[in-house]
Amino acid sequence: QVQLVESGGGLVQPGGSLRLSCAAPGFTISSYYMSWVRQAPGKGLEWVSHISGGGITYYADSVKGRFTISRDNAKNTLYLQMNSLKPEDTAVYYCARDKRGSGPRGQGTQVTVSS
Repeated sequence: QVQLVESGGGLVQPGGSLRLSCAAPGFTISSYYMSWVRQAPGKGLEWVSHISGGGITYYADSVKGRFTISRDNAKNTLYLQMNSLKPEDTAVYYCARDKRGSGPRGQGTQVTVSS
């Protein structure tokens, strides 16, 4: 069973930053595409970013230039650095073990951007 554990969410003011983490006990994240997706209240799942096994990164236009996906192979942990946060970034954020977020996901971490 694939286990993914997200953390790092919280309440932040517009313009602020957060770093999300995704731990993956049980498998090696650098062997897979890993992605971040999010779900805002009342909306569907939105793909945010992914990183290939080779370290190539891709971003949705809505977060390009503000968010950075990365991983620490030694810690087997995936990250999402989120800067210049906007109220429209408010959502539950999930990491997933695939390219677009349709595969196994964690329980999610809530990010709320509000003044």
